[in-house]
Amino acid sequence: MPSKDMRPAVIGLYGLPGCGKSFLLNELKKHLSHSEYAFFEGSDVISSIVPGGLSTFQELEEEQKQLWRGFAIDKIVSECQDSAKTAVVAGHFMFWSQGELATVWTPKDKTAYTHIMYLDVPEGIIAKQRLDDVHRHRAEIPLAELARWQQAEIDQLSHLCQRHGILFSRLPERSRSHIATVLKLIQFSSLVITEANATRVDAKVNNFLADHAELETVVVVDADKTLSSEDTGVVFWQSLDLRRPPLDALKAQDCPLSDLFSGPLGYSEAAFLQATLLYEEAANEEDFERICDIVASKTKMYAEFVSLFRSIACHDYVRVLVVTCGIRRVWEKILHREGFSRTIQVIGGSRISDGVIVTADAKAQVVTRLRNQENLRVLAIGDSPLDLPMLEAASEAIVVTGDEHTRSRSMNDALLEAIKTRDFKARQTLLPGTVSPRLSDALLPQVCLNSDEFRGSLFSRQRGCLHSALWQATGKHSAKLLMSPTRNALIAGPALRKAHSDIGSYLAWEFLSGALGIEEYQMQHVQGHTISGYRLKHEKKTTIAALMRGGEPMALGISDTLPSAVFVHAKIPDDITKDHLDGQKTVILADSVINSGRTMIQFIEHIRKEHKDIRIVVVAGVVQEETIVRGHAFAGAMQDHDVCVGALRVSSNKFVGFKGTDTGHRLFNTTHMA
Repeated sequence: MPSKDMRPAVIGLYGLPGCGKSFLLNELKKHLSHSEYAFFEGSDVISSIVPGGLSTFQELEEEQKQLWRGFAIDKIVSECQDSAKTAVVAGHFMFWSQGELATVWTPKDKTAYTHIMYLDVPEGIIAKQRLDDVHRHRAEIPLAELARWQQAEIDQLSHLCQRHGILFSRLPERSRSHIATVLKLIQFSSLVITEANATRVDAKVNNFLADHAELETVVVVDADKTLSSEDTGVVFWQSLDLRRPPLDALKAQDCPLSDLFSGPLGYSEAAFLQATLLYEEAANEEDFERICDIVASKTKMYAEFVSLFRSIACHDYVRVLVVTCGIRRVWEKILHREGFSRTIQVIGGSRISDGVIVTADAKAQVVTRLRNQENLRVLAIGDSPLDLPMLEAASEAIVVTGDEHTRSRSMNDALLEAIKTRDFKARQTLLPGTVSPRLSDALLPQVCLNSDEFRGSLFSRQRGCLHSALWQATGKHSAKLLMSPTRNALIAGPALRKAHSDIGSYLAWEFLSGALGIEEYQMQHVQGHTISGYRLKHEKKTTIAALMRGGEPMALGISDTLPSAVFVHAKIPDDITKDHLDGQKTVILADSVINSGRTMIQFIEHIRKEHKDIRIVVVAGVVQEETIVRGHAFAGAMQDHDVCVGALRVSSNKFVGFKGTDTGHRLFNTTHMA
């Protein structure tokens, strides 16, 4: 039930006089709770507020009539606002007189109604019902005029509803299931006003999480044009039997959704609600299932995703969640065919029974919930601008780049804007592998879903650790080579400082290039012509802070790869001043070892206090494993302040250097002073 503070749902029953609006209204009174719904005949409301009643109203000038009609709908809205009920109103859109049609809808109707249900009854039946009506005298109107009148109402009402964000449904000729259909539509219309879609989406995420207690990583993936080259929505409408009623109005267009989404509503929640009503109008439950079977049989998943999903199914701590703006049942059937019905869930819509509307915001909501509230690593995969909010909210993002002729044409511009204005970082996978890539490798590096490197990264685990915020080279051959001098007791002073500097340079190339991104610039080739070169992104707007004194050699190695960056020596947090941060995009905190993380937390909190938006990146040679486990203070600071960490290795050895083994003393040959 809506609260008294929110806009009430106002559902209009429309159609030509004699189509059965009053009969339907009376039937609904028998089936709907009067504590939740209020029922109105528009003409009765007018009669109750106009002095002298309906007869006086009919004698007024048209301008005065419109004024009273506005007062009537205001009264209905006010009553339902006060009672927290949903209004069901039988109303009129046009009147016919001597071949002329006059619209009687008011500007207030456009703001009051939330859903219009139009009784699309054949003109022959309307003519007979008008003739048989013993309670009212109705003028005899030729069938051709009734048809023209009805079509004019449908065309104009559907157009007005789209312009003003009002849902619109066509109700066909009465059948055995007619009342059940209307009740379902009314309850749906009331629900979308009284309960936020975000709440219902969250409930779907709860269901997903309930089945996966050991979860650490979630691959959230779009469906249409991502898992397959097909758009199953288009295939659905092409697969309809257009000879069957009530689809006559859809014959002229293969996919009415294209007109809907290119109209005033765009890809808004209202547009997806309207799309759901179009699917409901097009097919009953039995026919819908049959058509979904046909569509699923015509849709082939990319082999790369089938292979990837089979690998994921073998790892309990990694799961796939398909979140689609398209048809949930189609994708459930496709995944069932491939053997994934027990391992992959689908959040999607297109039917009232689905309970949710999946928009771009809803996709982002799912990812944000999994990443920020559940502390999970989230890899998001999508192909279009509708997926971009989801991709930006994820820990890692992959854009599927499909065939040049069928992939989203607007995605390049959307990606470029996100990369340049919001520092969005993503990779792309080419499906099939022969297609041309989007943008450039510098802006959107390529990744192969079947590569050992990608699979190794996806399936790497550290129970309880913050995957999304941590990069490490532990176990790599390069890391083993680089760390050997630092662990050699015979190496100290300049040689050890050189080893730490090399680690800093390595982490800059390997970690910072991914964390910060790279940018293209023009330079002169040795042969004299101009060519493109690459450097770390926003190099001049980066501040490198060497945490003294153990972090200085590593910071200098980083500085070698970012020669234009600001360099600061910082013994205490206050050494990093506002002047070091103003106008900057990134601050890099460099230290040789993170043991408890207490010192680093102080620096992080100081920087975030001085600058709430600057990106904070921590670079270290060694990070103690316990500091990046959820519940540890340092891990909490990483999450609270959106900090990412790059380390040569993560160590479970809790040994802390003391006196002669202290890293700082070894670096500067001061072990004798310990």
